[in-house]
Amino acid sequence: MEKTGIARFPKPVFHRIPNFVGAEKASQKLRELPEYKATKIVFCSPDSPQRPVREMILKDGKTLVMATPRLKHGFLVVTPETTTGKERFASTIKGAFKFGKETTAFPKLCLIVTGSVAVDKDGNRLGKGRGYGDREVKMIKEKFGKVPVATTVYDVQLVEYAPSTPYDEKVDIIVTPTKIIRTKYNKR
Repeated sequence: MEKTGIARFPKPVFHRIPNFVGAEKASQKLRELPEYKATKIVFCSPDSPQRPVREMILKDGKTLVMATPRLKHGFLVVTPETTTGKERFASTIKGAFKFGKETTAFPKLCLIVTGSVAVDKDGNRLGKGRGYGDREVKMIKEKFGKVPVATTVYDVQLVEYAPSTPYDEKVDIIVTPTKIIRTKYNKR
């Protein structure tokens, strides 16, 4: 991604969910999902390429639930009422800590948006390799049952095969700047 010029700050992209040119377009494409339109509360990971998604959630008058980095402080709940006119800053990690409330008991949500290093059409995703994304999704599903999981990625992050283990959480929907893909996992 760095060699082709589609990666952007923070660099290098190794050992992180890579931020990409077009993250804003992918977030706008996510807005088309019926799952997004129907919910008032959305979980979104704290990864850099999902920052536009977090901003959009707040601008759309929805409540944002975000994991704190490495789950050190549990989760943050950021409400749109507290961020009016400051959604861009509130969508950053620093801003979410300022405007959000730390909690372990967040409200029921109906959509999870997570970051990925790579993802395949079967719903397998690779994260940074530390398992935090899988833990976040698993915690939400244990609390609320089946919740659709979407990921926003650049088109080149969609791969033929992403290895997985029984402990890895699957994604239901892949959103790129150019398309929406319902995974085979989503169709089961």
